[in-house]
Amino acid sequence: MSLAFSIADLAALPTHAHEQAARLAMQAMRQISPDYLSTLEEAHEAVAEALQPDGLCRAAVDEATGEVLGWIGGLPMYAAVWELHPLAVRPDQQRRGIGTALVADLERLAAARGAMTLFVGTDDELGLTSASGVDLYPDPLAHLAQLRDLAGHPFRFYQKCGFALCGIVPDANGFGRPDVLLAKRIGPARG
Repeated sequence: MSLAFSIADLAALPTHAHEQAARLAMQAMRQISPDYLSTLEEAHEAVAEALQPDGLCRAAVDEATGEVLGWIGGLPMYAAVWELHPLAVRPDQQRRGIGTALVADLERLAAARGAMTLFVGTDDELGLTSASGVDLYPDPLAHLAQLRDLAGHPFRFYQKCGFALCGIVPDANGFGRPDVLLAKRIGPARG
């Protein structure tokens, strides 16, 4: 049975949808980054940050129940570059196309606002990649070139969405806990 959902501006949804978004972000992030959004207060702050007027904050809403199934935020970072942050899908609804649809929606809207590139950082705090638990110096890019998914790290999801590995931040979350960076061209190249 397929899931029917629509994507809407989270800011335009009732406040209980913001609460759902915060709670599901806590649940989703616990699987990949247990220190990020570990409290409801932090999750509410993440929702508030994503709702900034210059950014985009979109939610996938179950058409039958009105529940928020997932949400995504995007903010301009440079003249033509936006950051995707965060992406959270309710754990019991993952692998049903919600995350992919949210990413595509964000890409379309950010490109319409002049973005050429969308980037995302995805931490490895749980040993999910070959770059975890090792000293990436003196050549972090050599490790990035050999990066392997060991246990379902999100970088593989982003690659399936068309993103390319573009960098790695060694020890971003403590020794051996890097941040993997990916980017994707979403708008026309302009000079």
